[in-house]
Amino acid sequence: MIRNIKFRHILVAGGAGFIGSNLCKVLVNSGCNVTCIDNLSTGCLENIKELKDNSHFNFIQLDIKDEHDTAHLVPIDLIINMACVASPKAYYKEPIDTLMTSVVGTRNLLELARKLDVPMLQASTSEIYGNPALDILPESYSGNVSCTGPRACYDEGKRAAECLCMDYFRKYGVKVKIVRIFNTYGPNMACEDGRAIPEFINRALSGKNIIIYGKGSQTRSFQYIDDTITGLVAMLNSDDVIGRPINIGNPNEECSIRDLAQLIIDLLKSKSSIQFSDALVDDPKKRKPDITLAEQLLDWHPQTSLVDGLVKTIEYFKNK
Repeated sequence: MIRNIKFRHILVAGGAGFIGSNLCKVLVNSGCNVTCIDNLSTGCLENIKELKDNSHFNFIQLDIKDEHDTAHLVPIDLIINMACVASPKAYYKEPIDTLMTSVVGTRNLLELARKLDVPMLQASTSEIYGNPALDILPESYSGNVSCTGPRACYDEGKRAAECLCMDYFRKYGVKVKIVRIFNTYGPNMACEDGRAIPEFINRALSGKNIIIYGKGSQTRSFQYIDDTITGLVAMLNSDDVIGRPINIGNPNEECSIRDLAQLIIDLLKSKSSIQFSDALVDDPKKRKPDITLAEQLLDWHPQTSLVDGLVKTIEYFKNK
């Protein structure tokens, strides 16, 4: 259930991306005035086409890494930063741009939040935990991250963005909220995204072999987009999460990559087979959130099962 949103004029950076576009739709449908900015490097106008004629929605193509005259962005009473590529396929291709989006881009938005004296929600990621030494990940765990590997542009970029948020909170009093989003899937994911669920669905739909990197025993806790959005809205409305990170993920749906591939094959009754390839560098072996803080501070917990979420996502990709 989407709760009433207490902000009326919201800037969403990265609003044409997967999670950002789904969030924009909910915000607009809740009566908020939304200014969506995106450089469309991985975002897509198709994701927000149903909003383009809505008087409560405005799209501006710009890059948060560049300094802009922000006068045309006001009025704003909340900034949400969803801007950054999240697919390994994309950030392997543009690692420097990925890192600078998290560092320079986040700094620019924090400066805007400081100037306007408005709160900012920073979309972080479970990737900040790296290849964890713990089975279940609380927000207090500092992670095990390579700063020189091929994933570092994203992992360390998001860690640096969290650092910036906390420094602006401590030094300038900017009301920052940091949400660590775990593996989310659902409609508006790009077909060529490269992450496990869209990749597996597309290959199973076409009868191609599903390629798994490594033995497939690595696990992820998959969360359907609707649950992620309700978690984000709960973060927006809460003052109890200012100046701290909060995990938003589904610990009840931890699944190995091999089992995920087989489940998708079974749901589609596909003739695809599973094919194994060399493991990826720094690929985390486990990813399961501790959501105690989200349950206590936000009265939030995920609702959608993996099977139900996959059925909806498969239907979306079939229509695509």
